[in-house]
Amino acid sequence: MDSEEYSKSLEEKFHQYKIGVSINRSNPEIEVNHEHLIELAKKLKKDESYEILMDVIAVDFLTYGDVDWKTNDATNTGYSRAVKPTIIPEIDETFVERFAVFYQLLSVSNNQRLTLKVFASESNPPSVPSLVDIWSSADWFEREAFDLMGIYFIGHPDLRRVLLPEGFAGHPLRKDYVYEIHEEEW
Repeated sequence: MDSEEYSKSLEEKFHQYKIGVSINRSNPEIEVNHEHLIELAKKLKKDESYEILMDVIAVDFLTYGDVDWKTNDATNTGYSRAVKPTIIPEIDETFVERFAVFYQLLSVSNNQRLTLKVFASESNPPSVPSLVDIWSSADWFEREAFDLMGIYFIGHPDLRRVLLPEGFAGHPLRKDYVYEIHEEEW
């Protein structure tokens, strides 16, 4: 079965979850609402034999589609940047389809890969149900996404920073993170 046929069969099998199925570089990609994520993930593992969760990727779509770098003006210090100024949301602002989490799944028995895409909740902090109870490999991946992007994984047994120190303020991979330069003497 080729990727298109497999994608159509997935769409038919899981239509009750109101999923969107597309092909991404010859691999199916399923977009699901975060309310149905756990149910669908369990079915994918049990019925479709996706035994392995290979990676969890968090994406910030804050400026997705904006053309910050397209310009015709150049100066002696380089091209002008930020043709459209980036708008940084307030702390209590909701996030409409700003943060997404991509789960990379592998079925060894079927030799098939699948990407499961879910947008985080619109609340602050953005949140997604944890998949640690389905794939234990999600543990550190979800902690990394929490640490660097600030996505809260509901039901995660040990959601704390894994790469940055506990006192670190903010989440440095967010597009609205403000970097401060601290000069230290050696």
